[in-house]
Amino acid sequence: MMVAKKAPNPIDKHVGSRVRMRRMMLSMSQEKLGDALGLTFQQVQKYEKGTNRIGASRLQQISNILQVPVEFFFEGAQHMAGGARPEGAADAPSPAYVADFLASADGLALTKAFMRISDLKLRRRIVDLVEQIATADKH
Repeated sequence: MMVAKKAPNPIDKHVGSRVRMRRMMLSMSQEKLGDALGLTFQQVQKYEKGTNRIGASRLQQISNILQVPVEFFFEGAQHMAGGARPEGAADAPSPAYVADFLASADGLALTKAFMRISDLKLRRRIVDLVEQIATADKH
């Protein structure tokens, strides 16, 4: 008899992606974070994917190691649990795509490189170029 795998909870996935994003911002490997927590890098992978839930004391430990407040891991997750939304908020786009982008290696590398460009006009031209490429890609 096969047992269906339970899908990760959206909040657990969000918290895990924020752990991954912050770890990558610090250029820290999963192995190094795991060592600091007394875990294997595989366990860190499971946390980052949301496969395994991070307990409160472990999340506090992670926040200390990654030098951010615990609240950092929940930013952008306000409406994921299906709670009541203020009127008109249902139409607002989810900020999850930004967190997903920043949690990716390409997103983080692009953001770090972009932030090193001091010429504001050049930065604006790069944004315009990327928007044009994205629009052309739709057609």
